[in-house]
Amino acid sequence: MRAGTMLAAAAIVALAAGCKREARHFDLTPVPADARTQSTGLPDLQPGQRGPGMKAIASAGRYDEKSAYAVAQGKNWFRWYNCSGCHSKGGGGMGPALMDTNWIYGSDPDSIFSTIMDGRPNGMPSFRGRIPERQAWQLVAYVRSLSGLVPGGAEPNRAEGLAGAPPESRRKPEPPGEEKVGG
Repeated sequence: MRAGTMLAAAAIVALAAGCKREARHFDLTPVPADARTQSTGLPDLQPGQRGPGMKAIASAGRYDEKSAYAVAQGKNWFRWYNCSGCHSKGGGGMGPALMDTNWIYGSDPDSIFSTIMDGRPNGMPSFRGRIPERQAWQLVAYVRSLSGLVPGGAEPNRAEGLAGAPPESRRKPEPPGEEKVGG
């Protein structure tokens, strides 16, 4: 009986030691702004009329693929900036799919950030000077989660809305297939 109690106590201690909660840092130390976010030298690929844009002198953070908070915020920005209008919740539409293994300009965080900030020919507008750098890095984290490129514990496990697609942590990356016409 005593050995069983000691074994149970040891199991509880081992389980408690294995639990790790993500440390969130809401007041991040400012770092120098990335030059790709500056409004000077705006490319021609712009969403809307040219304007003075934003001129950030510092950023509140960089890319962190281990942060569930950053991925969840990126999911909100993806919806609020209407990225689904072209990328159809990541499955592709007018814009390329973000859930497969075919990445035209690269799937690494820096390439995705450059795509958001500088735009790409044939459709992707530049958001340089239009969105804050921190939001762009959060978008990068979410876009990478769509293809399963972030650690398992970082994907949002539920949508912020009332209903929607299965959570990203439950999706398997698949290349887009042919659509069935007529059901």
